[in-house]
Amino acid sequence: MRPIRLPEPPGVDGMETPEIFTGGGGGGATVVRRAVLIGNGSPGAENQCLGLARALGLADNLTLYRVTRPKGGINEWLHFLPISLHKFIDQVLRQFFRDTRFAIVVQGRKPYRVMNGGSVGLSSILEADVKKIVTVARDTYEKEGPTLIVACGWDTISYSSFIRKVASDNVFVIQIQHPRSRLDRFDLVVTPRHDYYALTASGQQEIPRLFRRWITPQEPPGSNVVLTIGALHQADSAALRLAAITWHDELAPLPKPLLIVNIGGPTRNCNYGVQLAKQLITSLYNVLDSCGSVRISFSRRTPWKVSEIVCKEFAGHPKVYIWNGEEPNPHMGHLAWADAFVITADSISMLSEACSTGKPVYVIGTEHCKWKFSAFHRTLRERGVVRPFTGLEDISNSWSYPPLNDAIEVAARVREVIAERGWTM
Repeated sequence: MRPIRLPEPPGVDGMETPEIFTGGGGGGATVVRRAVLIGNGSPGAENQCLGLARALGLADNLTLYRVTRPKGGINEWLHFLPISLHKFIDQVLRQFFRDTRFAIVVQGRKPYRVMNGGSVGLSSILEADVKKIVTVARDTYEKEGPTLIVACGWDTISYSSFIRKVASDNVFVIQIQHPRSRLDRFDLVVTPRHDYYALTASGQQEIPRLFRRWITPQEPPGSNVVLTIGALHQADSAALRLAAITWHDELAPLPKPLLIVNIGGPTRNCNYGVQLAKQLITSLYNVLDSCGSVRISFSRRTPWKVSEIVCKEFAGHPKVYIWNGEEPNPHMGHLAWADAFVITADSISMLSEACSTGKPVYVIGTEHCKWKFSAFHRTLRERGVVRPFTGLEDISNSWSYPPLNDAIEVAARVREVIAERGWTM
């Protein structure tokens, strides 16, 4: 963080006293020193909030809140509703059927609760409470300065927009991921370029004319929109240096080059199955001779059939290690020590992290991607940060590119806009 340079003390020649000495706005009321993050329970979404907070130098002074939906029973069918309405319906149904045989249909077998922060590296996470966040921001403004609000995910939109509506003088609100409408509810919106794919010529051709008015966004990005290439994340240089130290004893002795394989799972815009797993296995066998070591990891979304076929094929192979999913998670260590990556095309988060290292990134499964996912992969290829994984590669032949620095670039824009408001970070 850059040091704050204080102006020279006022002289005796009648010069006007600088505002910093008059306390215009209170003790530290123009300096943003703290952040409130609002997540939705998705590690990918919450890591974006944390990644931006790190880039802004606020990682040591933040609070993470989580918006949670009711789960279990009939609630699994109500996720299309706005979260406030969903919670209201859940409360009514629980009260009405509390002592009846239909209670289990309404609430399921397990009550929902806020999970801990282990998935994003925090010891605890609080249930989002808009009134509390607003009260603290207002009551501590004079002493602690403005509060930076960073939210990510569809369910957080109503929370962050309400905070800005009622406490706009005390907060600066950033919404990560496109809110689809009324972007003026936020000070800044951070979203990937491919979210505007619907406005491109190719995007328009894919949308039947009858449905075009219902596809968002409808307008080009405005002045309060910051575009990224991929997803924000926490894998910055400082985090990777720490991970390199933490995982040194386990990963440093491995034969080189070390190939890291990250397998995600099918999504609506990148759907695949066991055939891709078989293709991956064949290609990995073809490059094994040029690898010193291979380490494979699966995500929470990886289908059991996909992980089973990969584990069965490489079980006991002397060059291949498969992470069993138990803590500690080696992901950051893999980013730090890898010589090259192979990543399935479905995961924008994993690709964004790997492409921030400047190391070779090979992608498998892009032929299964459609809509804005295909636009994302086209951008990566045009920038030269990824190549298709065909099985013909020599992993020992390295190549490089200018690493993606989305979080740093967004942080720079945040500082500019905050400065225009008369505040500093």
